[in-house]
Amino acid sequence: MMGEQEAVVLEVQPISIHGLGYVDLTLGFADQTTDRSRLGPEAVPEDLQQGERVLATKVANIVISVRRPAD
Repeated sequence: MMGEQEAVVLEVQPISIHGLGYVDLTLGFADQTTDRSRLGPEAVPEDLQQGERVLATKVANIVISVRRPAD
C-alpha cells in the first residue's frame, strides 16, 4: 500500500554516517501517532524546520519521503 499523509515535523536532525548525510525525522500525524524515520537528503526538502506541515509518502506504512505541500 502506498499513499501520502499530512504530518507535522516534530523534530529534524541532520546526521552524518561514515561521511554520508542523512536526516532523522520525527513526524506527528492527525491520528495522534508519531513516526521516526532516517531518510537520505534526496527524500527531504532543504532547510526543513520543526513545526512545518509536510506530506509524508508511505509505502507499507514506512515513510520513504516528505515534501512541502506546495512542492
